[in-house]
Amino acid sequence: MSVSAVDTLREERDRDAYAPHIRLFLKGRGREAMTPEDIATLEDSIDVVRDIPARTIVNRREERVRSSSLLLEGVMCRYMDDRQGNRQIVAFHVPGDFVDLHGFAMRHLDHDVATLTPVRVALVRHGRLETIVAHRPHLTRMLWFSTLLDAAMHREWIFRLGRLDADGRVAHLFCELHARLGMVDRVEQGVFRFPVTQIDLAEAVGITPVHLNRVLRGLRERGLMTFRSGEVRILDHPALVGLADFDPAYLYGGGPSVAGRDA
Repeated sequence: MSVSAVDTLREERDRDAYAPHIRLFLKGRGREAMTPEDIATLEDSIDVVRDIPARTIVNRREERVRSSSLLLEGVMCRYMDDRQGNRQIVAFHVPGDFVDLHGFAMRHLDHDVATLTPVRVALVRHGRLETIVAHRPHLTRMLWFSTLLDAAMHREWIFRLGRLDADGRVAHLFCELHARLGMVDRVEQGVFRFPVTQIDLAEAVGITPVHLNRVLRGLRERGLMTFRSGEVRILDHPALVGLADFDPAYLYGGGPSVAGRDA
């Protein structure tokens, strides 16, 4: 490793030591464009850190939202129910995600937000976000970029549901999770934890749990990946990417080139 790379890693560790709660926010997606003042401001804006049990509704549809949640550990989701009460998961959230930042502008959500595993979240009241918007234009753009990433992922989820068959949908989802969790250092040699149920996965890709089980078995028998007890093991990443028609450009790894320009 070069001297400059070592210095960069040391600088990142030093910055994280003073901002432990936001150390994963936009990591691998433009975080390096945040100034020390940005990082300190966002860290200081956290009101409380809360542990929430699994299978807990955090925000209900159409309820007033007064704070936004930065996910520190665990898995959360956004979902909608049809008239019969059947759930469609429309987003998974992993550590480093600002789960409901868009609630700051919208004031209430058109969907529910819930935990899938035990989670730890840092809450930022919207009054503090109003102060950031008024006085920190560069940090405001970084927060805006975060919400735009959510929109980009939603578009890709629509593509996945509309244009891929069941095998492709499942492969695409796991390729995305591999990429997103890799950005926040949660993947090691193709292996990562994603402790959700097969029912959760089925509700995200629009197939029945029985069909999902068959797809997972097929992917395992083809030597592409395994999913057991919440552990995902990617065995043949290029083949899985090909099956999924997966292009990670929509995840904006490294962040946009304009992220670090003058505030």
